[in-house]
Amino acid sequence: MSSLLSITDIKDDVKDILELAVKIKSGDVEDKPLDGKTLAMIFQKSSTRTRVSFDVGMYQLGGRAIFLSSNDLQMGRGEPIKDTAKVLSRFVDGIMIRAIKHSDVEELAKYSDVPVINGLTDLEHPCQALADALTIKEHFGQCEGKKICFVGDGNNVSNSLLLIAPLLKMDISIACPKGYEPREDIVKTSLEYASENNTEVTITDDIGVALQNVDVVYTDVWVSMGDEAEQKQRELDFAPFQVNSDLMSLANDGAIFMHCLPAIRGQEVTSEVIDGEQSVVYDEAENRMHAQKAVLYYYLKA
Repeated sequence: MSSLLSITDIKDDVKDILELAVKIKSGDVEDKPLDGKTLAMIFQKSSTRTRVSFDVGMYQLGGRAIFLSSNDLQMGRGEPIKDTAKVLSRFVDGIMIRAIKHSDVEELAKYSDVPVINGLTDLEHPCQALADALTIKEHFGQCEGKKICFVGDGNNVSNSLLLIAPLLKMDISIACPKGYEPREDIVKTSLEYASENNTEVTITDDIGVALQNVDVVYTDVWVSMGDEAEQKQRELDFAPFQVNSDLMSLANDGAIFMHCLPAIRGQEVTSEVIDGEQSVVYDEAENRMHAQKAVLYYYLKA
């Protein structure tokens, strides 16, 4: 495997990576398998979970991580992405990038001679989806046969969930206002995966339909980074899609609540839900590190 830009890049390996994450979290791998390895971490967007989880994860695997903000790099002053990729490839064993544009990450990977890992773009958030899957697997004992409902914007998080769910034989529904649906190409690929794995994909603006037989209720902020100019309109459009106790009551008994964080209590989710017994958001946040350690092991161990 060369790079992880999308869940589609690990279509045939996602189950193996999750099993590896379970082993790594339990300590059932060799000590410091990435001794001597270095990861460059490029950040064009601010971060808490991505930065700390990759940094600590790389350290625990025996390697080291170098934080590089866009202001630290000549790329931020106009150096071509191609040159940045070629130069960094001479210094490090892998590159993780949290970028504004997915196309920039694709270009970086095109010219890089070392693996590139997508830490978030405007299109996908594959590492988050892996952490989410690991959390579901831990809570229920398996992913297969479960149903996840994402409530809110058809954004990068929902895109990656749409791709990973059918690969793990989970049903998935997206409940979103009209005009905020996930990208058509992502939905098309998700439906193809669902057909191959005998699962269901539903995109609807009817919350009641979306929440039928759901084991996991998932939401994200209404205004993602880059969408601030649309804030007032989005708050109006998404208000009926707030995850509250009434909405959670429509899910299965024993359903859990998930959120990739950061969250705005009182907007996309009420405090009663995110701080309640059904919430697993902190387990989910911790699992970013374990899932990403599996990704780092998979890509950098050789």
